[in-house]
Amino acid sequence: MAFSSISGLVSRTEASGLSLWKTVLEEDCRDRGCSREESFRQMAGLWDAMKSASCHYNAQARSASGLVGGDGEKMLSYCREGRSIGGEFFGKVVAEGLRMGESNACMKRIVAAPTAGACGVLPAVLLPMAERDGISDSQIVQSMFVAAGVGQVIAARASISGAEGGCQAEIGSASAMAASALVSLRNGSPKMSAYACAMALMNLMGLVCDPVAGLVEIPCVRRNVIGAVNAISCADMALAGIQSRIPADEVIDAMRAVGDMLPTALRETGKGGVAATPTGLRTAEKLRG
Repeated sequence: MAFSSISGLVSRTEASGLSLWKTVLEEDCRDRGCSREESFRQMAGLWDAMKSASCHYNAQARSASGLVGGDGEKMLSYCREGRSIGGEFFGKVVAEGLRMGESNACMKRIVAAPTAGACGVLPAVLLPMAERDGISDSQIVQSMFVAAGVGQVIAARASISGAEGGCQAEIGSASAMAASALVSLRNGSPKMSAYACAMALMNLMGLVCDPVAGLVEIPCVRRNVIGAVNAISCADMALAGIQSRIPADEVIDAMRAVGDMLPTALRETGKGGVAATPTGLRTAEKLRG
């Protein structure tokens, strides 16, 4: 895709009079030489895959390491009992983030959005919102184009790889994508989507990638929850008229600079952060044994 900046994406949208999602769709068609119908159908296929991953979540499944599995069902049961401090919707967001992250660790079919390690963020906000508000599949797919446009810019200007930029590049990027998508679902302006993107990234700036035993399980699965909750907060702030004082493109550039400064131990090697704690090291040694 041709977009190398959020400002450029917003500017073209405002100049064309199209909606943000249509601007991304049109660019996808030009870039890949496909029809609008084909582009939309492929995105709809990703939404169907997200729904399928949720429907086929197995509470009894455990990852090969035994570190991950079943927590999504625990959270959902807790929510259904009316015990969630944040209410039913919030509880379902948390549960969905866990369920998707666990499904990835258990080698189930998920959608990398933008990566497998951050697969739970976007569906964690879209699935509960679609259910609660009766949002059509078509509207959800439209919002996913917005998320895709934001993700493409981040990938072009910075990175979506934990090994390259830390977890800020994975969960942070996913959270920015989800925040922008939520704003579009609520008919916020393109600039509001840009503000939501910027705030979501800023909130997770510097997040390190420190998987215990080198596995995308701890703390990765629970970080999907943080990315989802952050996205909702930032979308609400943007829709309320709160602006990011730092433009989205500058935040993305800052994220890249921070990622470059992170030591190797904090970039997916499993040698720093919680992976280097006594328990983390014991866990790694046990699994190797």
